[in-house]
Amino acid sequence: MDTKIKYQNIIKRILTENAEYRASIPDGYTSQVLFDDERGSYLVLDMGWNNDKYLHATPIHIDIIDQKIWIQYDDTEEGIANDLITAGVPKEDIVLGFRHPRIRPFTNFAVS
Repeated sequence: MDTKIKYQNIIKRILTENAEYRASIPDGYTSQVLFDDERGSYLVLDMGWNNDKYLHATPIHIDIIDQKIWIQYDDTEEGIANDLITAGVPKEDIVLGFRHPRIRPFTNFAVS
């Protein structure tokens, strides 16, 4: 199986599970997953009302760039990188895009 397709499937499964978990929390918000296989972009979107407070946020944003998984944003407690590793993605194929390029060499993940 092509690496990109394999990674797409892993990302979709992890983000779907994450969105389902987030939607199960009784706070008035819903979570959606948005997949763009053509451009390699994957998001979890939280939105809705909780009393007088409106939320529209992207707690997870992942891109596939040059056969690597770029975590652009991760607002989860455990970290999406851990889920990717558990799913069999090697650390060398995960880039913590939300970390400054000067910091990435010290993360034990891919630099770019």
